[in-house]
Amino acid sequence: MAKVTRDDVARLAGTSTAVVSYVINNGPRPVAPATRERVLAAIKELGYRPDRVAQAMASRRTDLIGLIVPDARQPFFGEMAHAVEWAAAERGKMVLVGNSDYVSEREVHYLRAFLGMRVSGLILVSHALNDHAAAEIDAWDARVVLLHERPEAIDDVAVVTDDLGGAQLAVRHLLEHGHEYVACMGGTAETPAVGDPVSDHVEGWRRAMAEAGIPTEGRLFEAPYNRYDAYRVALEILAGPNRPPAVFCSTDDQAIGLLRAARELRIDVPGELAVAGFDDIKEAALADPPLTTVASDRSAMARAAVDLVLDDGLRVAGSRRERLKVFPSRLVLRGSCGCG
Repeated sequence: MAKVTRDDVARLAGTSTAVVSYVINNGPRPVAPATRERVLAAIKELGYRPDRVAQAMASRRTDLIGLIVPDARQPFFGEMAHAVEWAAAERGKMVLVGNSDYVSEREVHYLRAFLGMRVSGLILVSHALNDHAAAEIDAWDARVVLLHERPEAIDDVAVVTDDLGGAQLAVRHLLEHGHEYVACMGGTAETPAVGDPVSDHVEGWRRAMAEAGIPTEGRLFEAPYNRYDAYRVALEILAGPNRPPAVFCSTDDQAIGLLRAARELRIDVPGELAVAGFDDIKEAALADPPLTTVASDRSAMARAAVDLVLDDGLRVAGSRRERLKVFPSRLVLRGSCGCG
């Protein structure tokens, strides 16, 4: 059976091959609705399948978006990747996902691999983008949107949450419950001081405590972001002589680890210990007790990132404020803080 070509579709639809291309590619020129319907009907009748490889070679772009995350095993990044995949599908694109595992060399590896595949654009969730990775992006003149984090080494368009403001909301709320102070489970020594959400969460905690006239010395604890390592840190904090009355965790995963440690030590939450997290991963509502946390609209953030990375005007120069899209945070009250 002979392969169906674009010429065959044009012939059956009574139009030109250029118009068929406009319909298949959703542009660059508009097509009248009636003509579009004829072309789509001809495609269906003939069983035509576009040669995506040939299209990519001609346009030097594919229908792919590259997404690099630190660790998709962590619920927050898994949920974010899923949201990006859905948003990309709405624009007729597919997503390639790479896990950097918080290792700069792996991040550069995926940058080179995805850019070499001529992806339509890159969405980058970078823990600490180094100068080497930034140079790689500049060398390819790539379309890049930063999502969730905004490292100092690169000044591309970023889509982020109001991390600082959200942390302040959570800590103020814990203090409103009458606790003498709120401890903070922050990041590790490797957490970047600028541009990282966890750093902003810690700064939000500091500001909320300062507003209340409460010192923070000795009340910030380093902990990895994941629940397993955070659980081990939490065991030491909660079993110590100066157990805090309330803890704000920089991630929900940390908070879930903390809740597990409290349960093992027979510490009543929220009676003896109030807890709040950040991210509102789906598991937060099923924690024991359900976790008070800070949420943002991940679906809207993902859609904004996809729209920006596919926008032809992405690389037009603009002010830092214009290149930073900040989504508001909101407090989600559940049982771990004493509400609900």
